[in-house]
Amino acid sequence: MNRAIRAPGLAMPPYYWHDTRHAKGEGNVMLEVRGLRKVYHPLSGPPVVAMGEVSFRVAEREFVSIVGPSGCGKSTLLQCVAGLMRPSAGAVLLNGREVTGPPEGLILLFQEYNKSLMAWRSVLGNVCFGLENRPGVTRTEREAEARRCIEMVGLGGFEQHYPWELSGGMQQRVAIARALACKPQVLLMDEPFGSLDALTRFELEDTLLRLWESLRATILFVTHDIDEAVYLSDRVYVLSRRPSRMIADNAVELPRPRNQLASREDAHFIALRHRTFEMISREMAEE
Repeated sequence: MNRAIRAPGLAMPPYYWHDTRHAKGEGNVMLEVRGLRKVYHPLSGPPVVAMGEVSFRVAEREFVSIVGPSGCGKSTLLQCVAGLMRPSAGAVLLNGREVTGPPEGLILLFQEYNKSLMAWRSVLGNVCFGLENRPGVTRTEREAEARRCIEMVGLGGFEQHYPWELSGGMQQRVAIARALACKPQVLLMDEPFGSLDALTRFELEDTLLRLWESLRATILFVTHDIDEAVYLSDRVYVLSRRPSRMIADNAVELPRPRNQLASREDAHFIALRHRTFEMISREMAEE
């Protein structure tokens, strides 16, 4: 039997708390998901409804995380947002334009970063890859931008190393540098630190925040780690079990810059973590 967690610092209304400020349209909306639904039709067996109906907004330069029970369709949602998968219903809008295929200015960073890197290319070659088909960009300019991004993620001096010569955390830095080199307006990240050890994960979280605060791109971040979501984000959306729907929209009222110790000990952090954990636990218990 689940015991309700009454977190300090937040009142406990029936079941879910919803922060309405963002829904009222404060800030410029960069990304909007409207009534997104996804149904899979296997060769045998009944259809599988992965997403029931999901709607949310992400403001320009906002850092937003999505959490929810395992198997609730978070990765499916990101692939629909990225234009890699057509939804069964609903729409995704980027800067007010409907996404019908991979849009310019949006990059999806996959969880399995080691498989996305090209083993036969050096770190420099991997980061240059996204710039190679840009018209009017010379090789000198391409390499200069790649080196700048490599320095930004803390891999200066490793330009000529190959992915298989690097640790998992370093490989993920290469993947992040390659994404940054393309100067995305929106960066989608699917469990990017999920397979890393705790200390490396903390280090990369802080690296990502420094890059985001410097470049001010819009980030939509999917994770299973509630603490990570609260630590990184301006806002945390919570999905229900499959077929997923949006059950919470929580603003993170923590000062920036964040600190791995002080931020995680803040009363608001603890309260929001407890509340989100309770939501997801209830969803899992009802499966």
